[in-house]
Amino acid sequence: MTTELRRITEGNYGVARLTPAPEHGGTFLGQPKFTKAVKKELKLVVQRKNMRNATTTIRNKRALRVSETPDWEDIREAAYEVKNRVGRHLDHYLEEAEKSLTAHGVQVHWARDADEANRIVGDIAKAKGVEEVVKIKSITTQETDLNEYLEEQGIAAWETDLAELIVQLGHDRPSHIVVPGIHRNRAEVREIFLREMKNYGRPCPEDVTSNPPELANAARLHLREKFLRARVAVSGANFVLADTGSLVIVESEGNGRMCLTLPDTLISLVGIEKVLPSYDDLEIFLKLLPRSATGERMNPYNSVWSGVTPNDGPQEQHVIFMDNGRTNVLADPVGREVLRCIRCASCINVCPVYERAGGHAYGSVYPGPIGITLTPQLRGIDDPVDRTMPYACSLCGACNEVCPVKIPFTDIIVHLRNRVADAERKELSKDVDVNGEKVIMKAAAWVLGDYKHWETVMYASRSASRILGPHKIGPLPVPVANRWLDYRNIDHIPSQTFRDWWKANRGEEK
Repeated sequence: MTTELRRITEGNYGVARLTPAPEHGGTFLGQPKFTKAVKKELKLVVQRKNMRNATTTIRNKRALRVSETPDWEDIREAAYEVKNRVGRHLDHYLEEAEKSLTAHGVQVHWARDADEANRIVGDIAKAKGVEEVVKIKSITTQETDLNEYLEEQGIAAWETDLAELIVQLGHDRPSHIVVPGIHRNRAEVREIFLREMKNYGRPCPEDVTSNPPELANAARLHLREKFLRARVAVSGANFVLADTGSLVIVESEGNGRMCLTLPDTLISLVGIEKVLPSYDDLEIFLKLLPRSATGERMNPYNSVWSGVTPNDGPQEQHVIFMDNGRTNVLADPVGREVLRCIRCASCINVCPVYERAGGHAYGSVYPGPIGITLTPQLRGIDDPVDRTMPYACSLCGACNEVCPVKIPFTDIIVHLRNRVADAERKELSKDVDVNGEKVIMKAAAWVLGDYKHWETVMYASRSASRILGPHKIGPLPVPVANRWLDYRNIDHIPSQTFRDWWKANRGEEK
């Protein structure tokens, strides 16, 4: 075991840990709800500037590429139809994919949830006797917290995508699904490289500047030694082709190609919704994805591999099809449309809430519109984090317009808000008697049915204000009222009612 690996895997050299430090929020699990987290994120002035500059650049590049594609809407419609067909017949295409993959020498595994997926990856890595793996950028493995799991097992998971490397070396969390380090600027990247690279292998040159080519070269040299010694690689997949048993990864840096060719063993963790019916369908999505994601006509590297080839590339390949809540999403006639997502992040790049709040505020590896529609369905709406996510939206509809697979985000968001309201209503009924809601409604009818009744309540509130003093409303002795206040910031009760003000300033009511 190398010195730097021993420091990491044995956990006795704190600054060299791979996973995010506690002061940076740890993993996404257990994060505060959006309404609380966003207040902290909005105070990060440099991050907000970074986000605004980056998202504006990506939006403009995407708009240019779309404008030069005259059949753009036809391509969107074709992708919409293909993904809908996959959703209707997902069981059939998954079985076909398993059969095709197995025929090409790939070992296929099925994982019900994140824990099972992580165990499968960990068991394979331990069976190979390795102390490290190299990773291609994979949102699915971030969804399962695979890196953290492997570290607990004594296995270092090296991210090889440049933006993921920046995030990992910064003991940070991704804030975007395509550009994970979008919240960092080049000066911050330089500081991270100088401070951290030496803890994990080849150090960054001391005279490196914040010039992007120099930073990229420092990362290239740092990663090269890891590529050359790695025996196991972990990847995701943009698409799985059912008819040929092929996996597809599109990327811009070449690190994916290194991971797909050099190691002896390749493990690919894939969500069950990533399957496409045939190789011919790939043409549609290779036109949509790069234009929508990074504003490119084509990704520099498009890798398609179909199983094991003797003496060429990995000689042992594993594909793990993971559910982790996706079948629950599929069961919802409205919510299931989000499973068409191809992870291009075009919805994130146009979202005014995301641009100002940043990705960390969402408490999920999926931020922005895709996060607030997908995450609550994958994880359920029992957790406060997931309950507040559908409300992190202004319903402006910009995400609907740019989505290459025509996901109706705003319809799903309103649907999820209804589900949250229904769940909370059921919980409220446990806190009061069976007729509690009727009692509340009758009381409201009495108050609002006669202006004299309303005045009586206003005078009572004025008396309450004198007792409570000039403070905001805080915890109340009524549990139901406290739950209502959890989602609202309410100023103190005014000492003068509007009716009294009107009488004093505008004369008696007639």
